Amino acid sequence: MDNKHNISVLISEEDIEKRVCELGEQISRDYEGKELKLICILKGSIFFCCELAKRITVPVKIDFMQTSSYGSGTVSSGVIEIKKELDEDIAGEHVIVVEDIIDSGNTLYRLIPMLKERNPEDICICTLLDKPERREVDIDVKYNGFCIPDEFVVGYGLDYDQRYRNLPFIGSLHINE
Repeated sequence: MDNKHNISVLISEEDIEKRVCELGEQISRDYEGKELKLICILKGSIFFCCELAKRITVPVKIDFMQTSSYGSGTVSSGVIEIKKELDEDIAGEHVIVVEDIIDSGNTLYRLIPMLKERNPEDICICTLLDKPERREVDIDVKYNGFCIPDEFVVGYGLDYDQRYRNLPFIGSLHINE
């Protein structure tokens, strides 16, 4: 770690593992007899999406999108940019959009209607982390890993300026000036 950054554990690796297993079981029950398409929102969701997919017992396909609303800062800009588009059509698919964290909700507020225009059978959201006190728009989250306080977090795929994604836990990042 950089000596300018102090990271304290907010959610342990063991707690994440337990909750991801629970989410996988719930999704498997809800979609029994169906095939799922997970849309992993890159880059932050990749760790969560891979671990979640391994715990879902119904057939799973995965595709990727990349959006950006942070840049290299710690506060969402509120502007969504599509940096990588889906490779496959989602018409007729049971779609779960997999996010690492929902903060203001602005990204998904803009993204979900765009995806609905592509005629999936159904679409919902699964997030590892939710910051409800930061919400600026109403977002329906069907599967939620953890509600967290309004702190900037890193680890398990989440980064600060492309750093700390590989931490096996979720940590609160404190920047020492």
